[in-house]
Amino acid sequence: MNRRYFLMGSAATVSSLRASSLPSPNDTVRVACVGFRSQGQSHIQAYSSMRNVEIAALCDIDESILDKGLRQLEASGKKRPAAYTDIRKLLEDKSIDAVSMATPNHVHTLHTIWACQAGKDVYVEKPCTHNMFEARQIVAAARKYNRIVQHGTNLRSDPAVQEAVKKLREGAIGDVYMARGLCFKWRDTIGRTPQEPVPAGVHYDLWLGPAPVRPFTRNRFHYNWHWFWDYGNGDLGNQGIHEIDVARWGFGVTYPTKVSAIGGHFMFDDDQETPNTLTATYEFSGPGDTKKILVFEVRHWITNHEAGIGGNGKLSNCVGNLFYGSKGYMAVESYGKYYSFLGREQISGPAGVGDGDNWANFIQAVRSRKREDLNAPIEEGAISTTLVHLANISYRLGRTLYFDATKYECTGDEEATRMFTRNYRPPFVVPEKV
Repeated sequence: MNRRYFLMGSAATVSSLRASSLPSPNDTVRVACVGFRSQGQSHIQAYSSMRNVEIAALCDIDESILDKGLRQLEASGKKRPAAYTDIRKLLEDKSIDAVSMATPNHVHTLHTIWACQAGKDVYVEKPCTHNMFEARQIVAAARKYNRIVQHGTNLRSDPAVQEAVKKLREGAIGDVYMARGLCFKWRDTIGRTPQEPVPAGVHYDLWLGPAPVRPFTRNRFHYNWHWFWDYGNGDLGNQGIHEIDVARWGFGVTYPTKVSAIGGHFMFDDDQETPNTLTATYEFSGPGDTKKILVFEVRHWITNHEAGIGGNGKLSNCVGNLFYGSKGYMAVESYGKYYSFLGREQISGPAGVGDGDNWANFIQAVRSRKREDLNAPIEEGAISTTLVHLANISYRLGRTLYFDATKYECTGDEEATRMFTRNYRPPFVVPEKV
């Protein structure tokens, strides 16, 4: 922490950018995986199975997790990668082409900007930003440094979901006027955990990053950080961002004009700050006076299934999307499956099944150097994350927001617009100019 790092200066712009000169598909792409206690395991598995892709480095602020990752790769017969606890040190290695991040939400944007400035391509988990301000900064960095940046909304790489969106565009269910996003997951109480000393081997200052310093507790650390405003965005920004992205994609819209969210923390008395039950409604303007409406629902406990999404009436998760049109409706599940029902008789319409690979698509674009090859480009991911943030702001303030996308503000609501950003803790500051 006593060193000065080059990453926030213009020197990175003229550094040697190895990734931009990969001449052929046969060249090895060297990837660094950052954060891999949970979702990051999927990153490691994906890259480990690809030809001509090497996991060249692992980085985690928890040394016990880092050591476990190193042992896993070695046990699988892979070359032992370099190991880091500080991503800034990792980014100094010019031989690394790309960085794949599964870190907490509150550092996604900052780490992505640092990586872009260091000449790395980036795969960043969802949601790519912690707030509205960061949604513009992460896109600006990707464009300024001409980096390939993929968002972790995996459904964009599923052939079945791609086909479902194509069918919606072709009018398979008529004029689509409404969508519903469903995020019904079994989320038990997290209980209460006391303050305690930081565990040995945990680099807590690096983990906190931009967030304010607070005493260490287990609930504010591994995974449960999702349920605290300092680091996460609730289940709307955890699982829900996938379905919000599909709903917006299927609609063919960008920013909403009106957002209203209501909910709360029901049933449990525990440390969780974010709502475990939430209903958010978005209104979008179309051509002329036409409008579209998106309703997103988060539930945390016993629930029904809808339109077959989730598992034949069994008590399991119900996660996906429903689209309603003038000629029928379509269900899109969160695991590469869609089906539709047409007319008053609800006869079976277009349907399909097929999973994809968002990481393989990322590597393809790293090789081609073509942003248009990305299925989940950061530009689309950043727009979808704004829907998460606007709903959370509406919930926290207890009122409807009227969003002006041109001015990037909530009309007539300075308090809401001030919540577009946060107070950053130096030196972990997302810059105004990237």
